[in-house]
Amino acid sequence: MGAFFISVTAKGFLYKPTGLWFAAYFYIMNSDTGKWIIVAGLMIVVAGVIIYFFHDKLNWIGRLPGDIRIEKDNFKFYFPITTMIIFSLLLTLIIQVIKKFLN
Repeated sequence: MGAFFISVTAKGFLYKPTGLWFAAYFYIMNSDTGKWIIVAGLMIVVAGVIIYFFHDKLNWIGRLPGDIRIEKDNFKFYFPITTMIIFSLLLTLIIQVIKKFLN
């Protein structure tokens, strides 16, 4: 791996790897981290409420055209690639809207 040091700054803890092929600074904890943890928690609660109340109407998830499903006697394989792409696009859009409101 490589050596590193952690120092306390005005914005939080600063992690600086040394001796690695890249030079990057990572803020471990600051006020923005707390905001993102709250936003992530709220998103999980909203997703849980949606699944709880609308589980019977969400049976199309994982069964879209483009999702790979292989079912045999003792073997089942699911690779919902289309569903993952749609969820990724929706999550990206939601995060961008939230970032716009938080900044």
